[in-house]
Amino acid sequence: MFKAQCSIKTGLYGGSFNPIHKGHTQLSQALLDAHLIDEMWLLVSPQNPFKVNQKLLDDNARLQLARLAVKDIPNLTVCDYEFRLPRPSYMVNTLKHLRQDYPEREFVLIIGADNWERFPNWYRYEEILAHHQIIIYPRTGYQLKDVPADITIADTPFIDISSTEIREKIKNPGYHGEGLCPAVWHEIKKKGYYAYED
Repeated sequence: MFKAQCSIKTGLYGGSFNPIHKGHTQLSQALLDAHLIDEMWLLVSPQNPFKVNQKLLDDNARLQLARLAVKDIPNLTVCDYEFRLPRPSYMVNTLKHLRQDYPEREFVLIIGADNWERFPNWYRYEEILAHHQIIIYPRTGYQLKDVPADITIADTPFIDISSTEIREKIKNPGYHGEGLCPAVWHEIKKKGYYAYED
């Protein structure tokens, strides 16, 4: 059952953010501007159950990059909540703990059309549907069909940036941080992140 209307509507946007890019922050800003949520928490995941073979930058390094990206954006916060939970990080467990720890908030799950397509494969996804509103944002190459009436499809632009592509571009000496917040790009260069990935 969803919370009363007087609660703070907190969007929960989970991801590896490996690294965080302008697509993440622009989407968050669009959802805030549309007043679909009161605030957005970017939930940095220590390990996505669907990406167990993906090589991730150190947890705290990804967290720091995300904080640099959002530091000047009102109502957008980076959250390390899952760092303290058992791994792998199943969203149903994260949401259960958040409901207990932040009863004044109504957590709204923000997912892309790609994640909605495989949502029935999420661990105990029915429990998420029972307790939380879901907002789906469009992703290039994915069509949304047969979406239940109580789920919101956000009218946000397609943002064609991916962390995978950015990691590849960073290895190229001709790349100058396109798609990244300047502070994030500065930190990546300073620390040499992603430059020598296999």
